[in-house]
Order: sequence, then structure tokens, then C-alpha cells
Amino acid sequence: MSLHSTAVNLVTLAEGAEHGGGNHDSLNPYLTGFGALGALLLLLWITTRFNRDR
Repeated sequence: MSLHSTAVNLVTLAEGAEHGGGNHDSLNPYLTGFGALGALLLLLWITTRFNRDR
């Protein structure tokens, strides 16, 4: 593959992503966000339990 054909393929791929691709109907962004927040808060709590020297 030449550099030009690779660039053309990447531009075509990027243009296709702009027009509504990538969202899945079963993923709820609020549920995903609150799940990630909960996981990070749990990790923070675990970290502070093991760091007793302060």
C-alpha cells in the first residue's frame, strides 16, 4: 500500500464515523457513567484503607 492510498482509506473511514456510527442502542450513557464513578469511588476507598501510615 502506498502512502496516498492509506491516507484515502483513513479519510473515508473518518467520514463514515461522522454520520451516526458508533452508538449502540443497548448502552445507556448514564448507567455507564454512574457505574464507572462507582468503580472509581470503590477503588479510592480501598486505596485509603490500605494507606494507614498517614
